Amino acid sequence: QVQLVESGGGLVQPGGSLRLSCTASGSIFSINAMGWFRQAPGKERELVAGITRGGTTNYADSVKGRCSISRANAKNMLYLQMNSLKPEDTAVYYCYAGIDNRPGYAMDYWGKGTLVTVSS
Repeated sequence: QVQLVESGGGLVQPGGSLRLSCTASGSIFSINAMGWFRQAPGKERELVAGITRGGTTNYADSVKGRCSISRANAKNMLYLQMNSLKPEDTAVYYCYAGIDNRPGYAMDYWGKGTLVTVSS
């Protein structure tokens, strides 16, 4: 079994910063693409940022220039640095990873989410 556990969410004022972390553990042979998604109340889950194993990144237009995704492959960890936060960034943030449990056997995994609330 594989688990993804997020941390770092919380309440922050507009203009503030947060750093989210995600730790993958369990039966892991290799981790391929990873990403952060978010879901605000009443809205669909959307991609915030993604990163390949080699470090190529992509971002939603809404967070470009304000967020930075990174990963530590040796530690099976994923990070999201969020700056200049806005009330519209309020959402539950989910960690995603495409993981090979063994060579050639890939599955998608999701964390349970961490709540980010941007409010004064």
